Amino acid sequence: MPTKETSPFGAKVRAIRRQRQMTQAELAQRLGISPAYLNLIENDKRPLTAPMLIRLAELFDLEVGAFASSGDTRLVAELLEAFGDPLFDSHGLTNADVRDLATQSPNLARAVLTLYRGYRTARASAESLAEAALGEGQSIAAPPPSDEVSDFVQRHDNYFPEIEAAAEELWQKARLTEESVYGALSRYLEREHRIDVRVVKVADERKAMRRFDPEAGVISLSEILPPRTRRFQLAHQVGLLTQSALFDRMTQHELLTTNEARALGRVALANYFASAILMPYRPFVETAKAERYDIELLAHRFRASFEQVCHRLTTLRRPGFEGVPFHFIRIDVAGNISKRFSGSGMRIPRYGGCCPRWNVHAAFHTPGMIRVQLEQMPDGKTFFCIARTVRSDRGGYHAPHTMHAINIGCEAQHAKELVYADGVELDEPGALVPVGVTCRICERQDCEQRVFPPVNQPLRIDENVRGLSFYAPSGR
Repeated sequence: MPTKETSPFGAKVRAIRRQRQMTQAELAQRLGISPAYLNLIENDKRPLTAPMLIRLAELFDLEVGAFASSGDTRLVAELLEAFGDPLFDSHGLTNADVRDLATQSPNLARAVLTLYRGYRTARASAESLAEAALGEGQSIAAPPPSDEVSDFVQRHDNYFPEIEAAAEELWQKARLTEESVYGALSRYLEREHRIDVRVVKVADERKAMRRFDPEAGVISLSEILPPRTRRFQLAHQVGLLTQSALFDRMTQHELLTTNEARALGRVALANYFASAILMPYRPFVETAKAERYDIELLAHRFRASFEQVCHRLTTLRRPGFEGVPFHFIRIDVAGNISKRFSGSGMRIPRYGGCCPRWNVHAAFHTPGMIRVQLEQMPDGKTFFCIARTVRSDRGGYHAPHTMHAINIGCEAQHAKELVYADGVELDEPGALVPVGVTCRICERQDCEQRVFPPVNQPLRIDENVRGLSFYAPSGR
């Protein structure tokens, strides 16, 4: 059930003080206040004034933004989803309980999430082992490193200034131009690294779209790749060749706990580098704003794919030169989320599928067409979203073609900056589509598409009355 939000500053002050191993008396003395008053601040019984906030930031050598609540919001969202597991049904937990845990003990909350993820991994392995014992499976599922990489990207708000700087430096060193990125990169590799770039026939290379042979000094790109993908793959390989030390250092991160996660993290960073090469930050931001974030037009202008442009739009967080903060998800026809990032504040499910009311699902009904939607979450927040399918290019009549749907969106307050909002009555209540995150944690009772009972509401079944759905209330 919705609860009134409380200020998170008290818990943040207490957590940072404890990290610095300071007592309340020591910190109070340095702030020029009494220990009793500091205790009231840490328990959110007295407000944290702006001058004191600045003093704390100076004292702890932190940015004032470190006291912002966006990280707490994500933590609460992940906790709510985890506690939406039927495992916790009998404990009577409320949303207020979860928010109190995240606010008062954020480190404990993260530890609970780590424990829950470990449980999920162990359960998946046990289920796979059982299937293998019955002859229905071949191997035990390994913990997916993709979750750790998604957390790593989210922790950095999908903005990596060191990679942006490296890409800008390479633009100068390789003498790139918008008209000849592919040719200039090929000449740079030959001139500086004695590496030859070749386009190979399908008959010679059927399994790999890109392959680098360091001994022969050859990068092979498949002929079936369209020009935009060929450019991206070449820029990706250049990133691995020229920024390997940077990628290694960046992936030595607390969130990347396995060699597999760190390897996948390097791939993600190389993809980021490739996007920064194909769509340089300042020109891309200026063009995006001028063209009102017309994704298809940006794809033509920068010779990139629809999905590549969507990815790039989520990275525009340079201080003082930001773009609209977007979220991004990609799903397959079964509803599995293969990519996710929330820069808009939209809660994206971590476990299981997303709400069937999201327009990303409907995109499969109209392949290649843009669908727009004004969504309202149960907490009242509204988001403007667009969705469209994308199809992989694999070439040849017999080659399989994979289709995904992409959803990219922002808070409704930014919608007027997007060309897709033209003609949409943003202030009209009737235009809002009520959506949730997942059924288990959604508070909406009047949903005809509900497939699970909500975890925070008692289940009442009247066998003589059929509601909008099996779990929707059937009262008069």
